[in-house]
Parts: sequence; C-alpha cells; structure tokens
Amino acid sequence: MTERQREQFAALLPLYEEWNAQINVISRKDMEHFYEHHVLHSLAIAKVVQFKPMAEVLDVGTGGGFPGVPLAIMFPDAHFTLIDSIGKKIKVVNDVVERLSLTNTKVQQIRAEQLDGEFDFVVSRAVTTLGEFVPWVKDKISKTQYHPQHNGIFYLKGGDLTKELFVFRHKVRTWDISNFFEEEFFETKKVIYLPL
Repeated sequence: MTERQREQFAALLPLYEEWNAQINVISRKDMEHFYEHHVLHSLAIAKVVQFKPMAEVLDVGTGGGFPGVPLAIMFPDAHFTLIDSIGKKIKVVNDVVERLSLTNTKVQQIRAEQLDGEFDFVVSRAVTTLGEFVPWVKDKISKTQYHPQHNGIFYLKGGDLTKELFVFRHKVRTWDISNFFEEEFFETKKVIYLPL
C-alpha cells in the first residue's frame, strides 16, 4: 500500500465516528471493531480478485459504504459505483468519498434494478439471499472480459450457505475468510464468487 492509501484507511474511523454521532450508520457496539468487522471484511474480496485499472465495479446495497469504500481505496485505478436505496446512508457515503478524495468512486441513491450501465463485477455484503440477489444484477454484467476471473458477483456472507448455494453449485466458488484473517469474527464468513 502507498502512504496515501494508509492515510485514507486511517481516516475512515474518525469519519464514521463523526457520522455515527448523528446517524446510526454502524451499530454502536460494532464501532469498537470497525476495522475488523467492516474494513477487513470488505478487503477479503481483494484476497481473491485483483481489480484491473479501469475495471467497473458496482457495490449494491452499500449501506455505510461497505465493501465499496475500502475496495476503492485498495484499487485506486478501478472505477466504483456505490448504490443504496436509503438516502441517509448515501449521504454518509457521499461525504466519506468526498473527504477521502476518492475520485474513482461514484455514489447514487437508486435500486439496482433501476440502474443503467454495465460492470465487470458486482460486489455486495449479505444484502439478501444470493438467489434473490442475482436477478437484480444479472443484466448489469458486461460481456467484455479483462480479468482472469469471468465477470460476475463477489458476495460476502456468513453462516451455513449449503442450501442457499445449492442452485448455483456447478458455478459458484467459495473461500473461507478465516484462511485470510485469523480473527474469530471471520470463522463462518465467506467470499462467494458467482461468474455470470
């Protein structure tokens, strides 16, 4: 990481603390584990894919900006579009993006189904079941390939996913995040990759 990236990551906590004092963006008890539960969790995606310069990445249901903001810091040459239907969350993300000078990031209050455009990858953090999520985004995936991995979805989710992933079993690939990070929080968490 560059010095600039380190500074941006370091600036995240005070920014979110400031916003959390006004709007409950992140649960109060979660703020104690902010870097572990939000930043590191988001960066698990960076352990399985390296977004190339000019890659177009869509973060659906970004909430307070996760996984989109940490990934945008990590991959400054890729382009990120962060969307959420909830206005107050988008207000926070807009401010964070502005104050960190994340020029590779666009923030919009919109539902995935209403968004125009094509993306190499869609990222998200446990917005719903994957079966429900796929129809929202499948027509947003570009047919043009630039990465070793086929364009598709990188999804962060925890728990027993056997039933949920059964329908995608021939295509889906999963990684245990506990193989990347040793904290107990990641014990049941996974990165799910579904090429589309």
